[in-house]
Amino acid sequence: MNNTENGALRIGVVGLGAIGQSLAHQLTQGVPGCRLTAVAGRDREKTEAFAKKMGIPTAGTNVDELLEEVDVLIECAPPDVLPTILSAALHAGKKVIVVSVGALLNLPEFLDPERKSGGQIIVPTGALIGLDAVSAAAEGVIHSVRMVSRKPPRGLIGAPFLAQNKIDLSSLDEPLKLFDGSAREAAHGFPANLNVAVALSLAGIGPDRTMIEVWADPTVTHNTHHIKVDSDSAKLAMTIENIPSENPKTGRITALSVTALLRKMSAPLRVGT
Repeated sequence: MNNTENGALRIGVVGLGAIGQSLAHQLTQGVPGCRLTAVAGRDREKTEAFAKKMGIPTAGTNVDELLEEVDVLIECAPPDVLPTILSAALHAGKKVIVVSVGALLNLPEFLDPERKSGGQIIVPTGALIGLDAVSAAAEGVIHSVRMVSRKPPRGLIGAPFLAQNKIDLSSLDEPLKLFDGSAREAAHGFPANLNVAVALSLAGIGPDRTMIEVWADPTVTHNTHHIKVDSDSAKLAMTIENIPSENPKTGRITALSVTALLRKMSAPLRVGT
């Protein structure tokens, strides 16, 4: 796998929004054991200009242009292009770090343990404190998982759930409960807003038994999640307050979580499951 001269993993970033650009900057500044060798974005001219500025050897507009130059792909693209990225990358035997975690629930063919194609899908911890503990508890019996998510109204703008139910948050002046149901249902209604919920469900008891509340709350400035897990090995209670990135739907810690994961992939000491 390690085809660079120094044995470092060759990394490709697909999608150059707030998270993709942040990761590109971190990687070009130096992450031990990794080297950014390729990027892809929707606009070829802008992508090539970004790559030239950052000193990245390969630039393109689709994942196929990157495959021969990378060992690991980081998906930072709109959720609707995730199937194309996974199909090409897994068929080529690559590892794919998925940031658009919510979209995975709509792609059961890629999550099938019996999947014949090579490669591997990796879900980063992201903002989910205690993911290792939830995964450990799932080796025993988890009785229930509930997450209450509160976001500033502007962080929910564009969610299909709002359009489907004709909900206008522009003049909201008090907390409004929008949704109470399963993580699978939440992912359909808020595909760009609840990656934390989907990661939690995949680590624990699945998207149909993981229960989610979603609130639009003008009294909070951070994306806030309260999580309770009841299991036969531990009772977990976690609170997360994410500082939004340039994209209000996503926390700053998302890109940092991917960088931490990359460090683990080639580090002599790995801490955490």
